[in-house]
Amino acid sequence: MTPVRLLLLAHGSRDPRHAATVTELVARVRGLRPGLEVDAAYLDHCAPRIPRALAVSDAPVVAVPLLLARAFHATSDIPGVLRDASARLPRLTIRQADVLGPSPLLLDALDRRLAEAGVRPSPDTGIVLAAAGSSDARANAVTRAVAAAYARTRGWGGVEVAHASAAPPRVADAVAALRARGIAAHRIAVAPYLLAPGLLPDRITTQAHAAGVLTVAQPLGPAPELARLVLHRFDATLADTTTPLPLTA
Repeated sequence: MTPVRLLLLAHGSRDPRHAATVTELVARVRGLRPGLEVDAAYLDHCAPRIPRALAVSDAPVVAVPLLLARAFHATSDIPGVLRDASARLPRLTIRQADVLGPSPLLLDALDRRLAEAGVRPSPDTGIVLAAAGSSDARANAVTRAVAAAYARTRGWGGVEVAHASAAPPRVADAVAALRARGIAAHRIAVAPYLLAPGLLPDRITTQAHAAGVLTVAQPLGPAPELARLVLHRFDATLADTTTPLPLTA
């Protein structure tokens, strides 16, 4: 049986920290699953782009999008690129796995990043869950559900969503909502619900400081929980033999 390749699909960024983070995540996944061929490819800005990465081998591929919600990139961009690649490479079998979120492992990774920033769950602490934001209302609704689950299961005094782009609320709005609940400003922290450093995390940090919040956790990055989640998506896709290829998220 031909071994299956795992290809992590990232958006890409002009900020070199983005590709460096993806490279670290690839290394962590390889460490968890020795012998599995694991690589990364990008929609834009970084190399290799997805078509080139797919063309290097005829081994079947499971493509795991490094995305937290089923917004435009997951439902349109990536399936389109994979369909085009399938047409050009008829000998190649490609399966698209589901996006990473939502998952309890992402909440674990948020806990990790907040703990590194000196913040641990308590009823008098509020968290701004700062996501990218989307023009797709369904994707934003999923983020709100993640925030509700994070507050309910981890013991925070409140978790409010903020978006860095595309749609309100902004960080200042989320901070105001937490303060309206009676949470003191010095007990509020911002947790970027984003995978890698770059423009949007930097924007979130700027907005947090402007709103009087000094504690901003790092993006999720190559956390061990993310590496485990990538492999969960890979394994689930291999186990699903009923969906036509390439899969759509």
